[in-house]
Formats: sequence, structure tokens, C-alpha cells
Amino acid sequence: MTIQQIRYFLVLSEELHFWNTADKVFISQSSLSRQIKALEDELQIQLFERDKRNVKLTNAGKFFQEHWSNVLKEFDQVLQQGKKIDEGKAGTIAITYPGSIAYDFLPSFLEVLHSELPELKIELIEPTDESHEKLLIDFKTDIALGREKFDNANIESRILYSEPMCLVVPKNHRFSTGDFTGIEDEKFIISGLHQATFFAASLRSWFSKKGFEPKTVIESDFGGMIINLVSKGLGISVLPLSFKSSQLENVVFIELEETIDLFISWRKKELNNTVKKVIELADKACELGGYRNS
Repeated sequence: MTIQQIRYFLVLSEELHFWNTADKVFISQSSLSRQIKALEDELQIQLFERDKRNVKLTNAGKFFQEHWSNVLKEFDQVLQQGKKIDEGKAGTIAITYPGSIAYDFLPSFLEVLHSELPELKIELIEPTDESHEKLLIDFKTDIALGREKFDNANIESRILYSEPMCLVVPKNHRFSTGDFTGIEDEKFIISGLHQATFFAASLRSWFSKKGFEPKTVIESDFGGMIINLVSKGLGISVLPLSFKSSQLENVVFIELEETIDLFISWRKKELNNTVKKVIELADKACELGGYRNS
């Protein structure tokens, strides 16, 4: 029994005429008759009652018509979805990201994905304890957007764009003029410098260049929270420029000479064509948004 035989049966069950059915499915009447007879022989069930003038369904034929119609419809839907996945147009993709791009690049990227791949389901993950690298290796995510390039033989990475690091201060703060005299006396609200993340390493490097250790009054890994606290005058911070898109009042971003990169990473030898398509569209999102590559 083949899918094609079932298709022939369903058309004949509607037409109840061999000649019309044969014409509709583009085969000869004799071929159609052989296909239907082969189907009945395999099932050992008579599907049609026929004589020289009339063709009609048996009760068993009516049963198969009802159920096979639903089964074949579902099969066709699954087949079409499979084709879309193979072409990189559908399926489900898990993407990890740093909080710093949640206000700027990520919404732009998702807008491009929605436009180009409207049937794609996207799962967004902002890791807290597990690293992007481990999530990729453990197949818990498909694409990692992050601040570092992984030194891993099983992961491919490339830079999407670079952006300035910024000193973030309340509006009308004395540093707004660009003179950072006395910065060592300021209270800082920053990510924990003890962490092994690339961003924490960038912060340590910047403070080292400035020749002082910050007076950290609040530690947080959530940039949105940090900006809120800065706006309340509880301290100052150092964050990527992307956070400026939060458009929070009473906060000023002062660009520094240091820059930070955003990388896109995925598993090498990736077989999922949808993942490959999403990676291509990340580049398109960068071009449309005018993001700067280093």
C-alpha cells in the first residue's frame, strides 16, 4: 500500500467514476483500475462496488474514505512543514543572548526573523548560571549571541558588530563634561568583577587602566536594573552603549575609548538549515540597523 494508492482511492471515492478520476490524477483508466485492485487485494477488503455503469463505495470504503482523508491531510501538513524546515523556513530555534542587546539589536534581529521567517518559533534564553558555550555544547540552545568568541573546536563564532563601552551617570553629573577627575571616589553599580565572564574581564581591564579599584556599592548582572539604580542617583556604572536604547530618563551615556564586540556562535557542522538561515539573517539585521563591525 502506498500513499499514491490512497490518493487515487480518495479521488475515486469523490468522483465515483473511473474515467473522470483517471483524467484528474493524470493516469490511464486501466492503470487506475490496477492500482485500486492492488489496494483492495493487499487490504483484503472490497472498497468499491462496481458494474459496467456504476461505481459506489462499500461501507468499508466509506470508513476508509473518512479516516484516510484526515490522515492524508495531516501527512501533507507534516510533509510541508518538513520541507520548510529543510529549506530553513520553519521549525523552532533557541537563541541565548546577553541582556545588553535586549533594548537594541535583539528587537531589530527578531523583526527581521519575523519578516523573513514568519512561521519560525523562537525561544529566547538569557543565561544566568550556565555559560552560552555550555548551552551550545549540551544542545540546549542553537545560536548564542554573546560578548566573546569561544575557543572550542566544536563551536563556530564570528563577530557581528562592535560598540563603545560607556560611563553611565545620572543627568547633570559632573562627569557629563568628560572630565573624570576624582572618579576613584565615586560609588559604582556594576557586574561582579570576580566573575569569569568576558564582560567582567573587560571591566577589570578598564579599571586597571584607570589605576584604581572601584568602590562597588551594588553588584548586579542585569543592566536594566543597573540603569534604573543609576537614574536614582545611587551610583554610576560602566555598560555597553546598547543600553542607551532603553531611553531611561535622568541617565547619560558617555562613550569611552574601549569597545566591546557582539559575536554570534553556533555548533560546527550544523545540519539544521533553519539555524544556517537565522545566522544569515543576523548579518542582514546588522546591515539594516547600521551596526558597526570592528
